[in-house]
Amino acid sequence: MAIALTTLVEEAERYLNAARISDYCPNGLQVEGRPQVRRIVSGVTASQALLDAAVEADADVVLVHHGYFWKGENSCITGIKQRRLKTLLSHDISLLAYHLPLDVHPEVGNNVQLARQLDLIVEGPLEADNPRSVGLVGALAEPMSGRDFARKVHEVLGREPLLIEGDGLIHRVGWCTGGGQGYIDQAIAAGVDLYLTGEASEQTVHSARENGISFIAAGHHATERYGVQALGDYLARRFALEHLFIDCPNPV
Repeated sequence: MAIALTTLVEEAERYLNAARISDYCPNGLQVEGRPQVRRIVSGVTASQALLDAAVEADADVVLVHHGYFWKGENSCITGIKQRRLKTLLSHDISLLAYHLPLDVHPEVGNNVQLARQLDLIVEGPLEADNPRSVGLVGALAEPMSGRDFARKVHEVLGREPLLIEGDGLIHRVGWCTGGGQGYIDQAIAAGVDLYLTGEASEQTVHSARENGISFIAAGHHATERYGVQALGDYLARRFALEHLFIDCPNPV
């Protein structure tokens, strides 16, 4: 079955409520390809490796979390930007990208999806008084040590995380997928025993140690694999389309 590209984009926009979310990049259709869609290929980032795989898979749409045209970047179409856009345009493939709308969505969002992978019980936003809070806070079904939780993260994500082990068992957890290390102060204020994100900065380690909490950096890519898969599955079910998630491994 095929549907119009405009229909697919309209449903994604409606479902994610994307127009209401201010972001660092344009969300939605970033590159327009053929007007009919039968097959979606999804991935975390619209890298050349993903685009080449999408061409091989005969995709009509590439759906990603990290697309193009970020605020502050050089707008010239040269180098890798030229090669990526040339691949899409020469094969008539559309690029559909959602950044913050895919982080915060209550069903297919990266943070909710990561919670399901790690069996975290969602209690609410990381910043209770901030309606635009990206991260979440919740609990473990059974308390465990920071080391045991890090082992679980390793098993689920397939990537050994960086662990700064704090004091005592882990009962409450705060998390924000991707590059959310800057939210560690909000996590501490929320009274968590462990804060989990994708990346770490030098000062993040000191914040965790000096506040006595555990900290895990599990990988930007690894923590953001699940939202785009869930969105692709939703759109595929909604319109009886084919959907293939392609993981292009990234150690960061």
